[in-house]
Amino acid sequence: MKNIAIVGATGAVGLEMLAVLKRRHFPVGNLRLFASERSTWQRLEFAGAQIQVEALTEGSFMGVDIALFSAGAEVSKSFVPAAVSAGCVVVDNSSAFRMDKRVPLVIPEINGEDVRFHKGVIANPNCTTAIMLMALYPLHRAFGVRCIFASSYQAVSGTGTKGMEELELQLREHHYAGIPRASVYPHQIALNVLPHVDAFLASGYTREEMKMEGESRKIMNHPHFRASMTCVRVPVLRAHSIAVSALFKRSISVVAAREVLAQAPGLDIVDDPQNNQYPLPIYQAGQDNCAVGRLRVDNVWGNRGLSFWVSGDQLLKGAALNAIQIAELLL
Repeated sequence: MKNIAIVGATGAVGLEMLAVLKRRHFPVGNLRLFASERSTWQRLEFAGAQIQVEALTEGSFMGVDIALFSAGAEVSKSFVPAAVSAGCVVVDNSSAFRMDKRVPLVIPEINGEDVRFHKGVIANPNCTTAIMLMALYPLHRAFGVRCIFASSYQAVSGTGTKGMEELELQLREHHYAGIPRASVYPHQIALNVLPHVDAFLASGYTREEMKMEGESRKIMNHPHFRASMTCVRVPVLRAHSIAVSALFKRSISVVAAREVLAQAPGLDIVDDPQNNQYPLPIYQAGQDNCAVGRLRVDNVWGNRGLSFWVSGDQLLKGAALNAIQIAELLL
């Protein structure tokens, strides 16, 4: 049995972590739940018990074996060192340590062996990166990816509970009042799409778009990988999707790609466009596996190019499930 802490327990990802621990029968001994002061009135249910949410302090980690952090980069930067000093192994869902060379950045189906090299902290990748690589990495192993051009279609769950609440509120306001108000996003998200996820950089790309290139290089151990991304927020509650056109070193066909992808753990093939079968975020929501489809030889790169569409639950494989899978490796 392991003593577990969840930091950010009342957020969208924290609640999913709680559910995944229970569903996967993780051997939890003592469970402690931490959040900000304004959430300490709450009690959350786990395995038949009501657990009081506590305020986070530097002394919160005594006796904790594994701490699952999902409270943002600033909280991680402030409190992860204290957790490590207390002898705790941290699985961090924020961007705080992902590109630190001393910290493994792990998707268990891809580079799970990297957890062996942790020095107290293991990073969970960006949610969109994780979902994309579930399909791209098996193809890379077989055919050697060089670069991609891709666009993401990211659900509002990527912004947490407040993003989901704003979408639902705006849909109601549109129906009854006709003038939705925007506070979480710079523009109305209901009945709209925003080509804007995270802050813009001087290059014109956003931080989210550059995360996907940098994190993919690290996870795949592929320093020469290049990615030109456009990340888009869409009015979907859960599950991100990514349209990818990839150039490979070796020739590739749809048949060969499908054979490779059929063997990939954590990935389903949904690819029968003649019968309107392809991955849809509405069906991937709540599913552990990601799904890939729309497989086709790329029109630009010919037999060294493949285009595909991949979709997965941002709160599960993109966050909570991946973190629990890392914790399972630590067992």
